[in-house]
Amino acid sequence: MCERRLDDLVLLVLYLDGVIFGEHHVLVALGVDVEGRKHVLGLAEGASENQVVARDVLEDLVRRGVKPDRKYLFVIDGSKALRAAIDAVFGTENPVQRCRQHKLENVTGYLPEELKDQVKAAMRAGFRLPAKEGMAKLEKQAQWLEHEYPSAAASLREGLAEMFTVNRLELSPRLARCLCSTNVIESPHSGVRRRTRRVCRWRDGKMVLRWAAAALLMTESNFRRIMGYRDLWMLAAALGRKTASAQEKVA
Repeated sequence: MCERRLDDLVLLVLYLDGVIFGEHHVLVALGVDVEGRKHVLGLAEGASENQVVARDVLEDLVRRGVKPDRKYLFVIDGSKALRAAIDAVFGTENPVQRCRQHKLENVTGYLPEELKDQVKAAMRAGFRLPAKEGMAKLEKQAQWLEHEYPSAAASLREGLAEMFTVNRLELSPRLARCLCSTNVIESPHSGVRRRTRRVCRWRDGKMVLRWAAAALLMTESNFRRIMGYRDLWMLAAALGRKTASAQEKVA
């Protein structure tokens, strides 16, 4: 899997997220092409919080044919290491969307049970607004939390601008809903966990990578196109990309 050439794939979206096998972490890269089809691109053993591992995965994609001079939408869980690796390998001009589901969980993790649903509802309402207005609403929410729950307020403010990347791209609601979280890559992770659930002892990193790659390839055979794929032309236009894949391949 990690030797497949990627030159012929015309990718618009790159997802990066980790999956855990016992005490081992595996960082997985998954791409979405102009037709909305998903492709497992690569993986490496190591936590997504590790910038060295993240950069190694991205540099490997470039070596195998992903063109670093084109703009992509990156969707990540919010890891600063992933963000730094994207800037280092692909440049600082690519839009990055942080997973809203991870943000909801991070913020409410600092709150008592009686406040969690209220804050989640406020955050979800804010995410549905235009970027400027939504950020202002969530800043007010952070101000409300700041006195009693300063850690929750800090978590809400951290990376707030990248919570609204898809809003700024002005995509269709269906496509934006698909691209605002890492759910597209979390689904293959679920397939991997299901196929490896009987393994009770992971001997070493090599074993983890073999099993992860095999399970990902099996899961990939059942991939469907992403929700809202018919509107991917809007994302291509926002990225300054051509939708005619044949022309891009020749370029």
